[in-house]
Amino acid sequence: MYAVVKTGGKQYRVSKDDVIIVEKLAVDTGSSVELDHVLMLDDGKDALIGTPLVDGARVAATVLDQTRNDKVLIFKKKRRQGYQRLKGHRQHVTVLRITDILAKGDKASPAKAAIPVAAATPAETPVEATTEAAAPAKKAPAKKAAAKKTPAKKAAAKKTSAKKSPAKKAAAKKTEE
Repeated sequence: MYAVVKTGGKQYRVSKDDVIIVEKLAVDTGSSVELDHVLMLDDGKDALIGTPLVDGARVAATVLDQTRNDKVLIFKKKRRQGYQRLKGHRQHVTVLRITDILAKGDKASPAKAAIPVAAATPAETPVEATTEAAAPAKKAPAKKAAAKKTPAKKAAAKKTSAKKSPAKKAAAKKTEE
């Protein structure tokens, strides 16, 4: 069985357990929605075509996510004028999972247990990861103090710094005289 539904100015051919992306609907994630603009129903035997809508028909869906579509780039150019503009746009969309297609007089199936959006184990959830990272970290061992120079190393350091180039020696002698 399938139905043709109109929402957000577009038409979608849906059947049970389909996942569709529609224009943004003002509902929360995890809640259920009924789309009542059904243009056509087909159960395999006969098709009901609405004029313009099928009376009493509706499609039940669950909201999986409120997100944004891929970026669409808008590029404007006027040749030989040095004029170029590039803009991007991401449309807000709602992701729906179709749970039931209901003809006139049909009742929705009993509500199923809430389906979690992300079925991840607790250790994998980002909340756990952030709480572990926020936990007080163990103190790093104290850095060792720099080793003191021995007298032999101090003397060697003085000798290297005391060495002067021949030009500097000659300049020093001239200033002394």
